[in-house]
Amino acid sequence: MRVIFLPETLEYFNELTNILYEEEYFGFEENALRYVDELMDEIINSLGLRIKKPAPIQFEKFGKDMFYCAFRKNRNTTWYVFFSIYQVGNNRVYLVKHISNNHLASSQFL
Repeated sequence: MRVIFLPETLEYFNELTNILYEEEYFGFEENALRYVDELMDEIINSLGLRIKKPAPIQFEKFGKDMFYCAFRKNRNTTWYVFFSIYQVGNNRVYLVKHISNNHLASSQFL
């Protein structure tokens, strides 16, 4: 299993660190960075093991025939990872195309 992130998704993770710190979800920038790193590690290490669901049609602007999985980070926040699956030789590749959470308006469709 291999997990790859689109450049836009990686950019979002970089922005997320700043958002979490600047909006004072974390008092220290290092804690915001650790949170994002742990989220990425969890996605990389467990995406292929999680129950996946077909992504709703509202998310097709990020890609067709996608799936999504939920990653609950705490009692208030669940992250939704949208991805496509490809078979490359004997290796299954998960291409992460979008990430969202339950605090955003788009979560109403999940």
